[in-house]
Amino acid sequence: MDLLRNSYANDSDDEPEPVTDNRLTSKTATPSLPSKRPYPEPEEQHYKPARKPNPPYSSYSDPQTSSSAIPGRYVSKRERSLLASLSTAPTQNQSSDSIHKPSVSSPTVLGSISDSQVPRHVLSKGSSFRTGMPSRMSVSLTGHTKAVTSIDWSTSHVHLLASAGLDGAVYVWNVWSSGEKKVRSFLHHNAPVKDVKWSKQGLSLLSCGYDCTSSLFDVERGVETQAFKEDQVVGVVKFHPDNANLFLSGGLKGSLRLWDIRSNKVVHDYVKDLGPILDVEFMAGGNRFISSSDVSGRNISENAVIVWDVSREVPLSNQVYAEAYTCPCIKHHPKDSVFIAQSHGNYTAIFSANPPFKLNKYKRYEGHWVAGFPIKCNFSPDGETLVSGSSDGSLYMYGYKSTELIKKLKAYEHPCVDVAYHPVLPNVIACCSWDGQVSVFE
Repeated sequence: MDLLRNSYANDSDDEPEPVTDNRLTSKTATPSLPSKRPYPEPEEQHYKPARKPNPPYSSYSDPQTSSSAIPGRYVSKRERSLLASLSTAPTQNQSSDSIHKPSVSSPTVLGSISDSQVPRHVLSKGSSFRTGMPSRMSVSLTGHTKAVTSIDWSTSHVHLLASAGLDGAVYVWNVWSSGEKKVRSFLHHNAPVKDVKWSKQGLSLLSCGYDCTSSLFDVERGVETQAFKEDQVVGVVKFHPDNANLFLSGGLKGSLRLWDIRSNKVVHDYVKDLGPILDVEFMAGGNRFISSSDVSGRNISENAVIVWDVSREVPLSNQVYAEAYTCPCIKHHPKDSVFIAQSHGNYTAIFSANPPFKLNKYKRYEGHWVAGFPIKCNFSPDGETLVSGSSDGSLYMYGYKSTELIKKLKAYEHPCVDVAYHPVLPNVIACCSWDGQVSVFE
């Protein structure tokens, strides 16, 4: 027992004391216990410095410093892994910064989206300037190289206008800026773009096109945040009026889908034997929507305009429009229970938004030309005026209740495809043409 006591009395990291021959011979009468570790042979004593006390638990020593201060010191596996991570950390941080930080000279960001240079009457909703009808072209925006298919004003940043074209580009324009007007250029689509829409919440922009993709952009940062892939060419998109996380898409295979941006998944799929979807429009409240499809190839007119129940995924009526014309545009009135359908019969039909969604056989808006082109129309914010593009390159403005032509403006030599009233100023209209021009009339 004395032998064991003397052995364990030494510090585990120190060399054991040498054992003399007398101590070994004194215990010959009793059987020897098995030794846990071999004892070294007796050797000459050398001077050994006193052991330093362990640092307190609350102190911290840098493994790099501690390992280099005592050469030959044992380094545990934990310290070796920590040293390896410390040596590679700057490289990892540098590479992550180069991936996640947007470049200052990004080709997407071309100018400022600030409203510091916007005229005061545009930002003031109560201005007395909001009178009269548009009479002249005040701003011309150039940049598209092919036909512009869609334009849309931002309702939260009323000085910004978005446009999409068959050249595959989506542009954001700071319309009244004295500097660079084309402030964002999104070239993420690798095919012609069919539609573009602003979200009502923040600076988000949604576009779709022939690459079977709907893309969501953060306009402030100039980046694409999400992409929604489909098995069809996506021809039209529309945000839900009461929930900015939902949007509706329609494609050339006749499929209608309601997407949830948060999960990037389809939450409702509206299945029916339809032709290519040309337009969709939500009714007031967002519980119903209207779809327009191409019926020219089937010689069947009953599915041209359909009213759907959003949650139940069933059509409420598929015999709204009985005439054998395709309707490239559907718009709901901002105040009344009425919606209109732009017809390739060179007129705009009026329907009731209440079941059974009857066609008004006594009133229609006619005088403009639609046949052969996807000509669109739009209501003014107060609902008193309807403006329509035309294949003859003119703007046609009608009185909502009288359906009479109020004014005609020659805009282009080529077809005027899309028109959009300013969300604040009813005397400001944006329009686009088949030859790539975007204009603002005041």
